[in-house]
Amino acid sequence: MDRRTFIGSLAGSLLAAPLAGQAQQVAKVPRIGFLATNLASSPHLPEAFRQGLRDLGYVEDRTVVIEYRDAEGKLERLPALVTELVALKVDVIVAPGTPAALAAQQATRTLPIVIIAVGNPVTSGLVTSLARPGGNVTGLSMLGTAELVAKRLELLTQTVPGVHGVAVLRHPGFVPERSEKVILKATDAAAQALGVRLQVVEARGPADLDRAFSDMTRARAGALAVSGSPLFVDERRRLVELAAKNRLPAVYESREDVDAGGLMSYGPNVADLYRRAAVYVDKILKRAKPGDLPVEQPTKFELVINLKTAKALGLTIPPSVLGRADQVIE
Repeated sequence: MDRRTFIGSLAGSLLAAPLAGQAQQVAKVPRIGFLATNLASSPHLPEAFRQGLRDLGYVEDRTVVIEYRDAEGKLERLPALVTELVALKVDVIVAPGTPAALAAQQATRTLPIVIIAVGNPVTSGLVTSLARPGGNVTGLSMLGTAELVAKRLELLTQTVPGVHGVAVLRHPGFVPERSEKVILKATDAAAQALGVRLQVVEARGPADLDRAFSDMTRARAGALAVSGSPLFVDERRRLVELAAKNRLPAVYESREDVDAGGLMSYGPNVADLYRRAAVYVDKILKRAKPGDLPVEQPTKFELVINLKTAKALGLTIPPSVLGRADQVIE
């Protein structure tokens, strides 16, 4: 090789090096960590998130990779699972529900975290405020949980005229103590305003459910309101069966409970929250800071009623309630 050829070759190599580096940067596929409490319980929800990504032009396993970690209903597994995601150096962690969100926050204060359907991220300590979260957490809340409790009790008393005692089934320890106190206070205030006697019944695990329903019947509860919890999601069909067996008209948080045979539900359209979470992920992958992205509240709420279940309970849904339903299952 003569001197001129060597210099030309060297110059070409030097010019190509930065271009190769740029090509490698462009080719880097972002990775999303998805921390789930139980993927099998509501498979349509992660699918709603994937649909949100597709709507934004992402193609899974080509332009984005999703690393799923599933606690399979065992909340104590969440810290170890999120540690795995942090070790994988994912670009962002998606954490649906309060337990997953808190586990993610405890594992990292630097990796961006997008929360979905968290009861109240401020009282949970996940964000400083909704307008300016301020840390590495942002996303979509279920803020208004206390107000929704009051709305569910109102719908229940309208659906079961003359009901005097309403049982509230809750999972203690599912949300931080501060949030629990707020929800219980709002529930008690709503019951007093409606003139019904409230019976709070706790279940810490599947083994407690039969006992919980026995407590309700002994206290002569005339209706039931089921609080939100991964435990109650996992045990959805059993709860519906126990409510039917004990002839308790029940109101739930999500439409999936009504699809499973529950009487009625009122709450945010959770699938819509999962779809909207993809927008947060997209912004973060494009270098937006989580602390600068306001936490959004639900915009779509739905009342779903199962007329087949009402008939089995001997109930006639009042026109005033039926007319407000977004969907009626017959």
